[in-house]
Amino acid sequence: MNDGAKNERVRLSAEDWEDGALALIAEQGVGAVAVEALARRLGVTKGSFYWHFRTREALLQAALERWEEYGEREVLAEIERIPDPRKRLPELFRRVAHEMQPHRVYAALLKALDHPQVIPVMSRVSQRRIDFLTRMYTEAGLEPVVALHRARLTYAAYVGFLQLNFTLGLPRISHDEFDAYVEHMIATLTPAKSND
Repeated sequence: MNDGAKNERVRLSAEDWEDGALALIAEQGVGAVAVEALARRLGVTKGSFYWHFRTREALLQAALERWEEYGEREVLAEIERIPDPRKRLPELFRRVAHEMQPHRVYAALLKALDHPQVIPVMSRVSQRRIDFLTRMYTEAGLEPVVALHRARLTYAAYVGFLQLNFTLGLPRISHDEFDAYVEHMIATLTPAKSND
């Protein structure tokens, strides 16, 4: 084995390949994830890929799981640490609204719901997010059935916004317009304080 190949393995981790795959998915869709193209993009040979993954499908699965775990670990876990349930929802909306890469990946995955590796990931992610929102709404004081309805409405608004803006390519809105939209979502979807 030559020193160049050995250094390549040390420099690129499996996570680097997964991140590269997620960037390709966000930019060009699931079908764009190809070993040779990704190796070129990362500036390495295909041999580096095979040090970490046996197949393209293995990389795609690992990348999808990484994306799925990010939402759980980085976003939802941080929101749960906020002690006041009524402050969690606005913070969640603001935080999620300003993370572009996960939105672009999600929008690309919406276009690939016929892909056998995408379907189970999207089902799990969607169910967990609806469950999380339902719990947040319940903890904010809504009755369980109302909390579930509000969670579904909130999630449908999120998915619909992604469809309109990333999938259908409607004209982009300015940062100020987007921030105003987020604040409107917060005002509309966050339960009013009770008169206790």
